Amino acid sequence: MLGSPFHLLVLLCSFALCGYAGVRLLEGDWLLVVLWFAGAAVLHDLVLAPLYLAADRALLATAGQRRRWVNHVRVPALLSGLLLLVWFPLITGRVSERYARFTALSADGYAARWLLVTAALFGGSALLYAVRVRRGRRRPAAQD
Repeated sequence: MLGSPFHLLVLLCSFALCGYAGVRLLEGDWLLVVLWFAGAAVLHDLVLAPLYLAADRALLATAGQRRRWVNHVRVPALLSGLLLLVWFPLITGRVSERYARFTALSADGYAARWLLVTAALFGGSALLYAVRVRRGRRRPAAQD
């Protein structure tokens, strides 16, 4: 149930905006756009999902009984993968000329910056885990 008439208005406006964007998107070569969306869905469901699910199962299998550190690997891996997904064309350099033509900016260095951000994410997560482990060891055992 909607909370207020304002929520209904916002929802209707978002549907209208999505409809407009869909019409504009399919205005050019609609067959290519539909094929791209279908291909992306099939690629995700048949290739990527089994790969990252298998990687997560392997991570859990190596963790054994001590699973406190697993989320300290999952979160930076997820964020790094999301950044790779969003910036993939620029990280691989496949659209660097087109990007430079439209933005007047260089596309050089995206791969190095993505690697640096990934290293910072994993480093920050490892530091946070180390702080949590150290804090857990300093606490005195609870007496019953």
